[in-house]
Amino acid sequence: MTYQGKVREIAAARSARAAETGLHPLGATDVVIGKDILELLSSAMYIDPMSIYREYVQNAADAIDEARRSGQLAPDDVGRVELNIEPASRSVRIRDNGTGIPWPDFVRRMSALGASAKRGSRARGFRGVGRLGGLGYAQELVFRSRTSGETEVAEIRWDCRKLRTLLRAAERGDITELLTDVVTAGRVAATDYPERFFEVELRGIVRLRADRLMDPAAISDYLGQVAPVPFSPEFQFGSEITAALDGVVAVGHVHLSVSGIEGPVYRPHRNTFAIDEKSQATFSDLEIVEYPGVDGGIAAIGWVLHHDYEGAIPNAAQIKGLRLRCGNMQVGDSILLEDLFPETRFNSWSVGEIHVVDPRILPNGRRDHFEQNAHFHNLLNHITPTAREIARRCRTGSIKRRLLRDFEIHRMGVAERLDIIGQKSVGAAKRESIAHDAERSIVEMEKIAESSLIEAETAGDLRDSVQSLRSELAGSLKGKSLPRSPLARLPHEKRAMYEHLFELVYECSTNRSAAKALVDRIITKIT
Repeated sequence: MTYQGKVREIAAARSARAAETGLHPLGATDVVIGKDILELLSSAMYIDPMSIYREYVQNAADAIDEARRSGQLAPDDVGRVELNIEPASRSVRIRDNGTGIPWPDFVRRMSALGASAKRGSRARGFRGVGRLGGLGYAQELVFRSRTSGETEVAEIRWDCRKLRTLLRAAERGDITELLTDVVTAGRVAATDYPERFFEVELRGIVRLRADRLMDPAAISDYLGQVAPVPFSPEFQFGSEITAALDGVVAVGHVHLSVSGIEGPVYRPHRNTFAIDEKSQATFSDLEIVEYPGVDGGIAAIGWVLHHDYEGAIPNAAQIKGLRLRCGNMQVGDSILLEDLFPETRFNSWSVGEIHVVDPRILPNGRRDHFEQNAHFHNLLNHITPTAREIARRCRTGSIKRRLLRDFEIHRMGVAERLDIIGQKSVGAAKRESIAHDAERSIVEMEKIAESSLIEAETAGDLRDSVQSLRSELAGSLKGKSLPRSPLARLPHEKRAMYEHLFELVYECSTNRSAAKALVDRIITKIT
């Protein structure tokens, strides 16, 4: 059925219902769209001001994808997005080499509210409101475009300062009146402009906390996490992840540059990441997971990078958490899926992403979550086992580290006891008691070395350490390789007195190493 036929069918159904119920559809004059709707679609839309850069880069990526499909960009041509920051004028310009918008469509599309032509397509954005995000953070918002063959550049300007003044005014008015007051459009000379491009320029950007909207490093770090940019060539798993996604996910990588930052923007993942100022962790292996849809097919494909799971990954690493992406753009933040973990803290120990490919699972208007429906909740149910497996690895890693710490504590304890035995500063009965304590620690060390949680190579090293200590203990009990007692030259009664004193020192001290040092000093004095 054609679109017009569908409209006639709906109109006929409405007429029949009106005749039956006595209720009639609203007329065009009954509908009023107030000016406040524009505030809801701009400054009130996004919680994080940095989201405006995500929206503009997303639109640029869509334009580049369309340029590839239409043949305006060859497969080997680079899709470029340039973000240029001008500190003096507090301006930011984001330009792409996508299709551009032809002049006959430009004004209508750039002044429309929520009437995107991309709905139903493969584009990432489809609601037609993302470009309005900059209205709340600049004095003026300018859009420009040129398509191949056009001799002039199309331009439309939004007076953001005047817009905010009119929105605060008490007078009522509709959206059309507001737009005619704050929006101007026309065509300008194409001098110094590319043959084909689209750009948005934010002029007079407002100064917010830490001035992040004008900070090249902050912008680059943010877009490196959320935008469709490639992995760094230095990241050993990057090509493997990209190959796994290819054919399933429209990756659509763009070459994104930010003025003031050397080189293109890459994803933040590297082979290692800092745990703290002193230590680093290394990714050991990659896991690829496919998640089925409600009625078959793939709803999403994900990857998880495994490591030693030593604890929560610092925020500075910019990679922590199991994250969701759609169209290779991040949706939400690093904690969006934390409730799927048996303990939410384990989400911050993980590194991974899940790319949604089911067209029935859609990001919400703010892209901070997904629309709630059966397909999305089915996906969450299938992701839960992944979260549980990560939690299991976290717990296993924690237990393994505790076992290794216990092994080291026992090893140090045995070494200290062997030093005391070798010192020959206590009586034979006390030395035998100390040797028994050492043997008990060695038995515990053996149990740890045989644990199934310890890798084979590490377990072999632990067994070697146990065997070495056991041999040394056996030799000490037989008196082999032990020096003559430093108290041997003392009279029997005096020697027995000192041995008893030294036994008390060891029994009363909580630090055997410090106690041995004290006994050594006393022996030096009396001998």
